[in-house]
Amino acid sequence: MELQQIKQRFGIIGNTPLLNRALEVASQVAPTDISVLVTGESGTGKEILPQVVHQLSPRKHNEYIAVNCGAIPEGTIDSELFGHEKGSFTGASGSRKGYFEVADGGTIFLDEVAELPLQTQVRLLRVLETGEFIKVGSSKVIKTDVRIIAATNENIQQAISSGKFREDLYYRLSTVPIALPPLRKRKDDIHLLFRKFANDFGEKYRMPAVRLTEDAIQLLNKYTWPGNIRQLKNLVEQISVIGTSREIGAAELMEYLPQNMDLSPALIDDSKDSVNERELMYKFLFDMKKDLNDLKKLVLEVASNANINLSNDQASMVNRFSNDIQPENTTKILPSGNSEEKFSYSSPPPVDNFQTHEEVEESLSLEDREKELIQKALIKHKGKRKYAAAELGISERTLYRKIKEYNLAE
Repeated sequence: MELQQIKQRFGIIGNTPLLNRALEVASQVAPTDISVLVTGESGTGKEILPQVVHQLSPRKHNEYIAVNCGAIPEGTIDSELFGHEKGSFTGASGSRKGYFEVADGGTIFLDEVAELPLQTQVRLLRVLETGEFIKVGSSKVIKTDVRIIAATNENIQQAISSGKFREDLYYRLSTVPIALPPLRKRKDDIHLLFRKFANDFGEKYRMPAVRLTEDAIQLLNKYTWPGNIRQLKNLVEQISVIGTSREIGAAELMEYLPQNMDLSPALIDDSKDSVNERELMYKFLFDMKKDLNDLKKLVLEVASNANINLSNDQASMVNRFSNDIQPENTTKILPSGNSEEKFSYSSPPPVDNFQTHEEVEESLSLEDREKELIQKALIKHKGKRKYAAAELGISERTLYRKIKEYNLAE
């Protein structure tokens, strides 16, 4: 079956190469009986791939049972999977077939397989190796022909190292591993999923589907989505129900994103808000240095043209005035993710002694300079914060905060 046909049949949205590769592997392994292990973060849609494998396999007309291993209490999970005999434990009023007996000839999907108790892992390993199991409280060996597809969002290697998961079981389950990418690695698919969910909820609640403006789409793509597709779907439903407008901009979209989480990755590539604020401060200082040196050059030119000679003390006072305000050659190492960025601002060479001193009234407040530069950037880019932030070398989030802090009109 073609990849596009698989997507249409199972309602899969997206064209990211990582997603396409996962679907290709699933379709290739489907006609066989080998075990599959699906890995990926919570909320990435791992439950879809086992259905693809089962429906494209010769077992598609037999039972397909999905079991959430983390939701079944440890004391009853053996009974659920393998069944039990009457009186085998308190409350066992009759014998019961387990999933491996019911799904004979079909497929069992073990979701969150890393949550299985070690004792159950031993039983599962026997099924994988011999196709046999024993009910709880019985001594009779039962044969079964079941294909096992497992999934987990845990780091299996860490679970093995900590003794939580059996290494031999891991190798039996992961004959063919399939990794589903997180939503943050499916940038081109995020808006497609948003529109799909928006249309679905529009039909469900009998209202027009919400739409995103261009700046909201950019924000949507830059957010890290720790809850992946599940979080995106919940967000779209929330906007669809309580949103007052059917067209959502970036500012309104930010109101729906969790405020107790680190949102800086949503606005820039890495978490650099604090770095950019310091960078902005150094930029202001550097600009001040440049202005003062320009002023010294201008005074020198005026003095030369007017043939004015001042004493060395007066010239020294001008230099001291400038040097007291200008920071010396400044080099700062600022952290940026796992690497470091080096910002180096070198003072221009001092102007030779000149013979003029002139009082210039200018605000030297960093706050005033900051406000002025932000206002200039907003005016230059006609109030478009995205481009103003890029001009200033800071994130949009920082710019939002500064506009509110200084009560600046755009």
